[in-house]
Amino acid sequence: MEQRIEDLPPPTLVETEAELGRLLEAVDGDDAIAVDTEADSFFSYRDKVCLIQVTAGGEDWLVDPFAELDLGRFASVFEDPGTVKIFHDAEYDVLILNREYGFRFEGLFDTRVAAAVLGSQTPGLASVLEGEFGVRLDKSQQRSNWAQRPLSPKQIAYARLDTRFLIPLMESQRRVLEQHGTMMIVESECRRLEALEAPPAESNPDDFVKIKGARTLDPAGASALRELYVMRDKLAEKHDTPPFRILGNKSLLQLAERRPRSEREQLRVEGITSRVLTRLGDRLQRALDRAERNGPIERLPATPRRGEHIELDELAVELHERLKRLRRDVSTERQIESSYLLHRSTLHRLAAAAPTDLGAIDELGVLEPWQMEWFAADIVEVVLRFKDDAA
Repeated sequence: MEQRIEDLPPPTLVETEAELGRLLEAVDGDDAIAVDTEADSFFSYRDKVCLIQVTAGGEDWLVDPFAELDLGRFASVFEDPGTVKIFHDAEYDVLILNREYGFRFEGLFDTRVAAAVLGSQTPGLASVLEGEFGVRLDKSQQRSNWAQRPLSPKQIAYARLDTRFLIPLMESQRRVLEQHGTMMIVESECRRLEALEAPPAESNPDDFVKIKGARTLDPAGASALRELYVMRDKLAEKHDTPPFRILGNKSLLQLAERRPRSEREQLRVEGITSRVLTRLGDRLQRALDRAERNGPIERLPATPRRGEHIELDELAVELHERLKRLRRDVSTERQIESSYLLHRSTLHRLAAAAPTDLGAIDELGVLEPWQMEWFAADIVEVVLRFKDDAA
């Protein structure tokens, strides 16, 4: 890079409407700005935006959402397709900004997506910047408490670097993507990200099925896990702390598997110490007792999904697996992350429809032109072979 990290001028902390106005003036003069957020997901029950970082006009700005600011003034910037909004791994940022402020996005570019499409096996920001520019980021503040005020000098130094180099990174990536003829893959994924809408910020008892290993439990264990999950969630909300700080998923799963009947048996579960037992022992036992009264869960609920969800029957599930294998083969051949070739929601729609000719695929409207060119004929072949096998 032309500029060393230690030589950078200090960022501007935006805490007043006047400072926000100066930032928006800088944004107005740029064709591209870099954006990132910091949240407090490791310190609160429901994460919130604690900082918005913006690089624009050659400066780094740290916007404090806790100050008395009209952040709605950003809406027109984020919705303006003429100003490229550069994120690195945008999905979380887009969802939390949509949930907190109702922001919608057009003209988004995700440098993590671009890195993965260009074949990076380690597309995290630190790895990409070191490989591209020789810049080494200090990630020690990644899980610090961003809700605390004032921010520490280390937090400020960390936060500003998350956007500082994204504009030249995008410019470099765009040149290579154009050379490789793969820009359309990044554009397709960025359009998907722009369309994301945050789900309602409410707890769902059926989310217990998201815990790794939940689907391996027997029906009585599933009932136990559901009650333990609900108990933990209510306690976390009451104390405004992340559920994992109440008790980890691995401990919940073991409790559901073993369903201990005494404190001595609870202490044999990984993560259950005497201190945890003093704090939670009675609540754990009451949750297990409720599960026993409720009876086993013979049929687990479907994993909660964002957006449209189509139930697949047994045959469609098998076709879905075959389509995933096709995607994996193309991913290996082209050295491009598979999810950017065909998103899981697209595979789901294709498996449900089982199109047997190119016209049927085109009518579904789920494939971009480049995906039609790369995949459509092979998808038809997979579907036809599957139907022959099923017959």
